[in-house]
Amino acid sequence: MALHITDECINCDVCEPECPNGAISMGPEIYQIDPERCTECVGHFDAPQCQQVCPVACIPVDPARVEPHDALMARYRRLQSVP
Repeated sequence: MALHITDECINCDVCEPECPNGAISMGPEIYQIDPERCTECVGHFDAPQCQQVCPVACIPVDPARVEPHDALMARYRRLQSVP
């Protein structure tokens, strides 16, 4: 599963530095999340950190990218080069 940032984003800059996978970057108008890097913080934290700090709650789960916990953990291991 990956999260995505909706157009309700106010570009407050608090989510980007919280992402342990570097999945958040500034897009053409608002921040965006790279679904190939997003693990919803699995492997790092108990909850997605971007959602925790977002003042306008504009970071829901992307319904088009629902993945099981095992897939998120595999992505975490790949990104962190953990066997």
